[in-house]
This record gives sequence, C-alpha cells and structure tokens, in this order.
Amino acid sequence: MQGLREFINEAMQEWKVPGLAIAIIKDSQIIFCEGFGKRDVEQNLSVTPQTLFAIASCTKPFTTMAMSILVERGLLDWDKPVRNYLPTFKLYDSYATEHITPRDLVTHRSGLPRHDAVLFQSPFTRKEIIDRLQYLEPTHELRTVFQYQNLMYMTAGYLVGEITESSWEEFVQQEIFNPLEMRDSNLSVEKSQKAADFALPYAEKDDKVDRLPFCNVDVSGPAGSINSNVTDMAKWLLLHLNQGKYGDKQIISPSHLQEMHSPQVVMTQTLEYNELFYYFYGLGWAITSYRGHNLIQHGGNINGFSARTTVLPQDNIGIVVLTNMDQNPVINTVTYYVCDRLLGLDEALWNERMQEKYAQAKEATAKAKEQITSDRKTPTQPSHPLEDYTGYYEHPAYGILSVEIHDNRLTATHNSNIFKLEHYHFDIFVEYELFEQPKLISFLTDTKGNISSLSVPLEPTVKEILFTRMLESRSR
Repeated sequence: MQGLREFINEAMQEWKVPGLAIAIIKDSQIIFCEGFGKRDVEQNLSVTPQTLFAIASCTKPFTTMAMSILVERGLLDWDKPVRNYLPTFKLYDSYATEHITPRDLVTHRSGLPRHDAVLFQSPFTRKEIIDRLQYLEPTHELRTVFQYQNLMYMTAGYLVGEITESSWEEFVQQEIFNPLEMRDSNLSVEKSQKAADFALPYAEKDDKVDRLPFCNVDVSGPAGSINSNVTDMAKWLLLHLNQGKYGDKQIISPSHLQEMHSPQVVMTQTLEYNELFYYFYGLGWAITSYRGHNLIQHGGNINGFSARTTVLPQDNIGIVVLTNMDQNPVINTVTYYVCDRLLGLDEALWNERMQEKYAQAKEATAKAKEQITSDRKTPTQPSHPLEDYTGYYEHPAYGILSVEIHDNRLTATHNSNIFKLEHYHFDIFVEYELFEQPKLISFLTDTKGNISSLSVPLEPTVKEILFTRMLESRSR
C-alpha cells in the first residue's frame, strides 16, 4: 500500500472531497483502515476509522442478506409470488401483480422505472407507499429489462418485517449487525447525528463546496438508510469473503451467499472501459469482471455522501470507501487503484478518465440549460393572475403538490421539496435550482378556462406526471 495515502490525498484535493475513510481486506486480514480529511470542515474535525457516513444504496445487500436468511429458514421463497406474503400487494399491471416474486423485487426487473420522487422526503409510511404502487405505469413488462428501482427494495424490506412480525430495522439489527459486532452502525440518519463521531454532508456547486442538510430516508430504509463506518463495514465484507462466516458464527450458508453473488439479470450498460466487462445484477450486488478478475460491488449516493463496497471473492480482496461528498468519482478511482496494486497490475488511468467523463456531463448540463433558454417564446405572459394557479394538486401515487405565492412568484412544494418557479412562457414555468437539469412545469386549463391540473417531468423515462387540482382548491 506504499503511495496509497498520497494518491488518496491528491484525489480528494482534486475533486474537493472533504472527508474519506477506507478499509482494505486481503486474505481475511484488514491490512489498511484509515480516515482522511475532515468530517466537519467548519469545526475542523478529522475523519477517523470510526466516523459514521451514510452508505446509501450499499444498504441494498443488507436487505437481500436479511431475505436470504429467511429463505434459509424456510420462511421465504425467492420465486413464490409476493402476494403469497403480502395479499394486498398490487401493481398497475395485473400480470405483474400476480407473478412478481421477491427475487424480482431485488433484481430491478419489475417493469417500473425509478419514480424516486414518490419516496424522496415522503410523508407516507411504507405501507401507504406500497398501496400507491398500483398507480405507477410501468415502462416494460415484468422480467424484461433492468431498471434500477428503490420502491421495490422498500417493498422487500417491508416484506421482511411482515414475515418476521417485526420490522426490517429490527431484523437487520438482530440478525446482521449484532452477530457481526457492527456496534456503531445504525439504520436512521437521526441516530447518526447523536453519535460522537459522524460526518457532515457536502456538495459542490458552482466550484464551491457547501454543507448540505441531512436527508432522512427512513421510509425507504431498506433501499438506502444505513449509516456505518469503515471499521464496521470491514466486518461486513469479511462475511462475504469467508463463505458467510464471521469468527465462529455461520450467519448464512455458502450456497445462499453464492446465490447473492451470482448474476440474475443483465444490466443495460455498454462496454465503456477495457478493464470492465458487462455488468450483471445479483441479489443486491452488481457483478462484473475487472481485468479478468471476478468483481462484486455496490455503490451508494445520497445528499452529501457517496460510498462503494467491493469484493473480489477469488482473490480474497475487500474494499470499502466512504466519503462525505455528493456524487464524486473518488470512490471509484481509489477502489480501482487499490485493485491494481493488490492484483499486481499496472495502474489504469482512472482519474483522467473520470475527469473527462465529468467534464462531458457538465457540458451536457450547460447545453440543456441553453436549450431551455433558446426554446423560450417571448414575449408572453401567464393567461391568469398568479393567484389562480395556487392551490393543491394531487396524483394518486405521488401525493399532493401545493402551489403558493412568495415574493410575487409561484413556488411549488412536494414532499417538503420546494420548487422556486420562474415564468417561462404562456402557462409554463421553469425550476432551475432544485434539479440538476431545469424542469418545466405546465399548468393546464379545462374547457371553462380554469386551471385544472399541472404536469411535471419527475421521472425522465415516462410521460410527465399529471397532478389534478383538488376540489377545495377550485373554491378559492
């Protein structure tokens, strides 16, 4: 690992990452476990191996591990219909409703696109959101296409709770955290903030790094609410490298662990780099080949945090990288640097590639904003006074979106997310700040000329989400 510290520090400085922690396992031994940078920039507090970070979607393998334990105990069958366990479960498509299985829930082949705005900061319970799934149109038939899906993982966790007559949180704590002695790990960001050593979330905007508010994702917990440190996560990786055994405890059988690590569905990704083969998705893990070596990993991104957990089973290598920076490539460049070193390979130029990739993404975002500006029709004005647009609008799955006037401009609020609207043209308004790409919100009228609904492109792979004005709004 000579030179690793220098590489990490340089990468963090280049990508403006405040803090990072990493643990490396080789041949069942933790050979490196350190913190770098700051967990709290303002207070000048350093990252340690005990610093808690949100691991985001690296939570998903914990959910499939919980399900695998239930399968091993005969309480769950991967391939029986979900309705055998949740009789009221219903999707938009009747065939999918009757045939979707627990395996389908966690392999992203339900037919539904992400629809993450249903979950994000939602006031609804897991059960209430599951009851609303029937109003979300699929884009593909069941088991035909890989589409990353947090709603189905939330459903899988809810299923664990129903089968065990407890909750997903309780089962993960008792059956995974406790046997692995993951004493610092928790399942809610609210608990993390009460710990003695936790990282604050940060993001870069306009070349400046700012602190973000913590994002509570408790309702979608099974998809991404775990918080942990590299000391605990190293124990989690040891479990996966040691055939489901930790110390003298066999937590999951080798055969069930192997099924988690085996391809279940092809991920729709092209061959972007020579070092990486096509990607498959197992039960909570992405599976590929890195320079001819079997590589199993999962990434995680949530407001202000990025993480990656990696296992190379045949080479007995495990790597976990946790950072307190939104959407950054350092989790990848550091992971692959360590792989190259431990596998005795020449170093691939991952940092340079990521620079090029992020520059292209930045350029695409700038072009999208330019396109929005050039498509605008001028001069136009709204067809109604601003007061006529205010009120409550509802979608059966997305819930309620409210429109109000603040400082002589419209604002829309959905699940406590506030969209500051600027007039674009006619009855269309634009939101520039909250989303990575500008969003156009269209107000629609009925035959009497009244504002009757609005549409927002909250899910890019489907038509705009239509919110219908609620009756009490019309009486204003």
